[in-house]
Amino acid sequence: MKHFDYSFLENGLLPAGLLNITNAISELKALEAGRRGSYPDIFTSLESIARVQSIKGSNEIEGIVTSEERIAAIVNRSSAPLNHNEMEIAGYRDALAAVHQGFETLDAREADILGLHRIMLAYTPEGGGNYKQADNVIMETDASGRRKVRFAPTPASETADAMEQLILAFMDARSNAGISSLLLIPCFILDFLCVHPFSDGNGRMSRLLSLLLLYKNGFDAGKYISFEEQINRSKSMYYETLRLSSDGWHTNENSYFPFIENFLQMLLLCYKELDQRFAVAQGKRVTKAQRVEATVLGSLLPVSKKEIAYILPDVSPTTIEAVLGSMMRSGVIEKIGSARNTKYIRKQNLSAQ
Repeated sequence: MKHFDYSFLENGLLPAGLLNITNAISELKALEAGRRGSYPDIFTSLESIARVQSIKGSNEIEGIVTSEERIAAIVNRSSAPLNHNEMEIAGYRDALAAVHQGFETLDAREADILGLHRIMLAYTPEGGGNYKQADNVIMETDASGRRKVRFAPTPASETADAMEQLILAFMDARSNAGISSLLLIPCFILDFLCVHPFSDGNGRMSRLLSLLLLYKNGFDAGKYISFEEQINRSKSMYYETLRLSSDGWHTNENSYFPFIENFLQMLLLCYKELDQRFAVAQGKRVTKAQRVEATVLGSLLPVSKKEIAYILPDVSPTTIEAVLGSMMRSGVIEKIGSARNTKYIRKQNLSAQ
């Protein structure tokens, strides 16, 4: 039987790579904290972009998709959801808003976890807010189309007890000053995913809980640069580290470190992207054309004309379009999508995907 114990994190010997990542996150976090109070308008603009990317990215990881136009309509509440996928997207919109607005009072408590799940699935006929009533499995399909069970989560009959023990172990560990919250949070998320307490929405709930716990500990870059979209862009690696860290989970022989490292790398990318975008938004002394160029070339994610306009509100759409056209002709950026779904990214980033 699985026993939840995070004491191995207490003042233990950690891989050097993890220490380097946590140190880098802490340095960039300090920079962000110093800027936020002085430049609230910049952060407000970045938050509005990240919210759309988070809603889109977290659902897309699970194969829940719709058009960019419909995403915008759902996020802005200008249209009701038209099908089941859009119901799921609208639910994530509301649950994400609940985390953003209430993270100080919400916690990794059973009532709050069930409450967020209820909000997330409120538009679907099945609804949410209850643990699974039947056993579930995590499937995968090989290249020949054959299906196999990749992981068998906690049985339904043991789920409530497992969640209670998980939550208590987390509460106990976070009261220990010798355990870093940056290391503890991904351990909790991994165990949540392995318990797989719900019949639907476990992956999306894990990302909501990730944001909630990060925000509560002062790591809020995911509010301004989508944490979910970072995972979506490298989801094959995300699933591989989840597989590695869940191997031997039932018998307490698993290693949390592959999943911890991937989780922290995604968070570090958020902080790096935030640092780059803020530097561009703050840089008033360079020309407008140079600022547009820096916005695109410094972004780790593809950006649209609308997103550039959010980041650089004093630059006209005509100037943005002209600079993007020049960059396209010179071959430094690549266009992704078409019409209203068009985004731009430097060619170097494309080749690395």
